[in-house]
Amino acid sequence: MNSRRAWLVFGAAVAAYIVSVLQRSSLGIAAVEATERFGILATTLSTLAVVQLIVYAGLQIPVGVLLDRVGPKRLLLAGAVLMVAGQTSMALAPDIGFAIVGRMLIGAGDAMTFISAMRLLSSWFSGPRLPLLSQLLGTTGQFGQVLSAFPLSFLLQQWGWTHAYLSAAALSVLMVVVVAMLVSDGAARPARRVPTETGPILLLRSSLRHPGTQLGFWAHFITQSSGTMFNLLWGFPFLSVGLGYGPAAASALVSLSVLSSAVSGPILGMLSARFPLRRSNLVLGIVIGMGAAWALVLGWPGQPPFPVVLLMLLVVSFGGPGSLIGFDYARSFNAPRSLGSATGIVNVGGFLAAFAMMLAVGILLDVASRTGLSTDLYAFDGFRLAFLVQYLVVGTGVGFFLHARRRTRRRMHEEEGIQVGPLSVALLRAWRRRRGRA
Repeated sequence: MNSRRAWLVFGAAVAAYIVSVLQRSSLGIAAVEATERFGILATTLSTLAVVQLIVYAGLQIPVGVLLDRVGPKRLLLAGAVLMVAGQTSMALAPDIGFAIVGRMLIGAGDAMTFISAMRLLSSWFSGPRLPLLSQLLGTTGQFGQVLSAFPLSFLLQQWGWTHAYLSAAALSVLMVVVVAMLVSDGAARPARRVPTETGPILLLRSSLRHPGTQLGFWAHFITQSSGTMFNLLWGFPFLSVGLGYGPAAASALVSLSVLSSAVSGPILGMLSARFPLRRSNLVLGIVIGMGAAWALVLGWPGQPPFPVVLLMLLVVSFGGPGSLIGFDYARSFNAPRSLGSATGIVNVGGFLAAFAMMLAVGILLDVASRTGLSTDLYAFDGFRLAFLVQYLVVGTGVGFFLHARRRTRRRMHEEEGIQVGPLSVALLRAWRRRRGRA
């Protein structure tokens, strides 16, 4: 635990996740080109992204169960191979059908990467550094968006579709070599025989039923979804065409949001480790901030000024690090032998919400364009209408999050004698203690 070898394994896992995020987000920077290449509407384009996320989300629980059985190294290798096949299919796709198959393969490979990397953390590290390392893994991995926004976007503009996507596939080939040489399962190495009473199905059921796991699922659902919808598909056309900033400025702004996540991630990790009983308040604060930032952009009379858009991007970027709190819940309320299953359950949340948003935004953009509510398919007026769907999806998730929090706190009180009062009461007590010491 916490050895030099552990840091080497961690570095390899981070590299694999960075490349996975690049492959995941590689469609967003090519949204306009894909529309022209395949002659499709916004609804069809959103379907191309949604099938990827459906595969990703649908595989999270099976992959989590498999992770507890075969270990993370094999799944990291399998994920990289699938993404090689997926990006190669995208590069050579003559029509939308082949492209859909390619994105499904990418979704399958991506599904195996993050939760395997998270499982390696709990196998090679221990103690209070785990929440910080989880944030470091999640936020560092988002630099894959920077790689798609700049080098991949540059290759797309200069060399064309086929060369750009073959280059992306080559990176996953490199990750196969890196993982094979440097990664070891360590303490995550699966046992040869799993007793019947603690078999994978029973462990999965136990994780599903625990309100703490459900709390992690809904935390992930309400924090990650907005940023994922924006960064994976609709952010680039919104910034480059809808607001008229152009491809270069849109790439820079997407990269800036990633840098903001890199700064906020360690801060949220430290707060999560320092105040474990107040993690839900961090989650709700992030969601309220994102809702207010989006309201400012979408409700602005006419086109919002650049500082307002920039503020929205910075605030929404907190959702990515905030979603990692969901995995802290999984780790807190599940035994190590079922951690893969619990992590898979939590990871479904944000992507389930994101693909619902993606599809709805695509449908509403087409409706706005056809009915004359917007002047063009990617006009700002169309995005102003379509992005409102976030409030419906996230608002529903917040209701379930609060319900899961009540059940989790009740169970903590019954089983461990821990009672968590309202935040206002805790703040008042802290103020009185400080005043008494003064």
